[in-house]
Amino acid sequence: MKTYNIPIFVPHMGCPFDCVFCNQRRITGQTSGVKPSDVRSIISEALNTLPKGNKENKRVEVAFFGGSFTGIPIEEQSALLSAAAEFSYAVDGIRLSTRPDYISGEILDNLAKYGVTTIELGVQSMDDGVLKASNRGHTKEQVNAAVRLIRKYPFMLGLQMMTGLPGDTPEKSLKTADEIIALKPELVRIYPTLTIKDTYLEKMYLDGRYIPQTLDEAVELSKKLLLKFEAAGITVIRIGLQATDEICEEGSVTAGPVHSAFGELVESSIYFDLIEEKIKEKIKDKSVSAVVLVNDREISKAVGNKRANIKKIREKYNIELKIKGDKRLKKREVIFGCC
Repeated sequence: MKTYNIPIFVPHMGCPFDCVFCNQRRITGQTSGVKPSDVRSIISEALNTLPKGNKENKRVEVAFFGGSFTGIPIEEQSALLSAAAEFSYAVDGIRLSTRPDYISGEILDNLAKYGVTTIELGVQSMDDGVLKASNRGHTKEQVNAAVRLIRKYPFMLGLQMMTGLPGDTPEKSLKTADEIIALKPELVRIYPTLTIKDTYLEKMYLDGRYIPQTLDEAVELSKKLLLKFEAAGITVIRIGLQATDEICEEGSVTAGPVHSAFGELVESSIYFDLIEEKIKEKIKDKSVSAVVLVNDREISKAVGNKRANIKKIREKYNIELKIKGDKRLKKREVIFGCC
């Protein structure tokens, strides 16, 4: 089944804090608030673009992102959700993102009333020192309390974490992942920190008070996090910020591991490790050619961005590697094949 999200961005609505990394206009590409009429228009237009056909083969969700939805006055929340609920004949669910300190029984009762199905909390870190250095305005315990409340309702839970925040280390990020796993969310997002123009983090960077992750560092850490979450049975639905026009605009990102296909880099790095493991196991003569088989749909990930994995194997092992597809193989299954 294919899922189609209809994104509705609510830039900085409901959020009184200015986290050091945040510039919602640059991230979402939007500056103005959202009205119920906007919600109706966005959903109606999006539904007209979706492929027609058997409804059983697709899931359609409305997604409120970009701000702290439950920080909006509850009357405004209700108005926006009511507008979305008008399309219940074609929309299977409503998801939203918010802060852990803006969760209460009253708020959750209201979300359930309007058919919200998924709540994503911007956890970012489970280290109080990192949260304070990032001016998040909440603590680790508030995350735990919010999750306990949400678990009293039939919502699907998503948790978002960031890497490379001020005061963060790979070890702290891995510990954050362990604590997120203990909370048993259904979904996770992983966002490496970008130093975006016109944020306090940019000032910290320019003043020499913040050192961003390199692209290689962010890929390596995100790979470890992805594998850790998957091993715990948790679905990672995104790695890296979505490439809006504003993020891609020259000068929008001052520093940090920005890449238009960051998640693909992470998957390719996993494939490199799998291929290298096979080569070490099977090939004794380092001056040979090798054919590796992967699932048809995974070839681009196995080859790597700009054929990076092919080049790295050649440089490291003097092997001319060919990667071919075999639809019988599972995701990340790697075997040797014939020429």
